[in-house]
Amino acid sequence: MWLEIICGLVIYRLFRCFFYDDDVFDIETTDSHALFSVADRLEKQFGGKVYVGLRIPDADTGSPQNIDMVLVTKGEAVVISVQNLSGFVSIDTDGSWVCTGESRHKTKRHPDPVAETKRQAAILESYLEQRGAAFPEGYFSCKVVCPNPNFRTIHSNYFPSEVITYDQWVQLKPEPKSMFSGWIKGAFRGGKKEMQESIHQNLNFILSTAPMWDRLELKGNKYILGEFLEFKGKQDDTHALGNIRRSKVGRVIIQKTSMFGLAHSKLQVLYSPRDYRTEGASGSEWKEVTVRSSTEALFKPQNSTKVRKFKLSSIISMSLSA
Repeated sequence: MWLEIICGLVIYRLFRCFFYDDDVFDIETTDSHALFSVADRLEKQFGGKVYVGLRIPDADTGSPQNIDMVLVTKGEAVVISVQNLSGFVSIDTDGSWVCTGESRHKTKRHPDPVAETKRQAAILESYLEQRGAAFPEGYFSCKVVCPNPNFRTIHSNYFPSEVITYDQWVQLKPEPKSMFSGWIKGAFRGGKKEMQESIHQNLNFILSTAPMWDRLELKGNKYILGEFLEFKGKQDDTHALGNIRRSKVGRVIIQKTSMFGLAHSKLQVLYSPRDYRTEGASGSEWKEVTVRSSTEALFKPQNSTKVRKFKLSSIISMSLSA
């Protein structure tokens, strides 16, 4: 029996060593997964474009303000905070949220998410104005989305209209295409179509070039926001990847060139030169290098002081902010 257990542990460790990056197992990606799941659903249901993981400069604090996402559709923009809370949630007299775990033994207090999201919207609007954009009054609105199925409200009538609870989230449907989504009431009333289109295009351009967290897409439908630092591995591999720097490259895709993720197998790394005039590169603009699958990417996740190492064989794609 003990021999079987020992053999099983050895096989498990070898499997993890060859086919997965240990940090993929160790890192918690639940919140990031919720973030991208919300963004994906919003784009599918409401159309437009969702910008995830923004880091907007805040003139008052001198440090970047993290914004979960901004939904941009024709005639409106919505700053959205995703609260992936699990348990029984109530609102205190000061507006803060009190979350009690389902075991009722753990209670955590969260600053008022609605007030925080409104503050983020004001910072974003100020940043956009500094970059030469102007918007009608009421163009921006705020929402707080709670997508966790274990989210439970206590006195749900106390929650402001900006909050979309889990029960509301699963039933959320877009308005007819001929109407605005209803999240903004005062945008573009009586405005000219040409002005609307110009503002829409300008906003998309500014947000597509705004500071963001770098992004890793990992196998197993996992996403991580943070900061890419460098590649580690054999000298010839890191030299081949030397052109992949955020000043030159915005997007990296990893593809296998062999059936098995063994230490000596090769990976095909595709990357597109950064072009601020467009959102992406055409197929002819992609460049390609081949490196060992044991090559690693060093990445510092958002809200973490620890640098993580991810084998390229565990990465599907990487997006780098300008």
